[in-house]
Amino acid sequence: MHKEGHNLRLRTKNFALQILRFFPKVPRTLEGQVLGKQLLRSGTSVGANYREAYRGRSKPEFIAKCGDSLRELEESRYWLELLVESNLVSQETIEPLKDECNELIAIFVTILKRSKENLS
Repeated sequence: MHKEGHNLRLRTKNFALQILRFFPKVPRTLEGQVLGKQLLRSGTSVGANYREAYRGRSKPEFIAKCGDSLRELEESRYWLELLVESNLVSQETIEPLKDECNELIAIFVTILKRSKENLS
């Protein structure tokens, strides 16, 4: 496994762990729990999809699974934004998660762009 791939595996797993540790901070209101569970689902899927991508049987399969990771990251960012904009969680509480989410989005956009260029 390439060093970059190993590092991204660890980073996406750490992102999932950050989401898991964040979830108890979400208010136990109906709204909070609905948004929190959505974030829990999408945020923990990123690493699972990346692991599938890395073990893909072909370049198109790798690209498809990395695309799934990117979609889950975009969805996670949406839930994080809603949690803040609905005043359920403070911006300060979410900032580290949002920053990591944005950095991972940039990484996956780059991976997908390069992988598609190399496919041609």
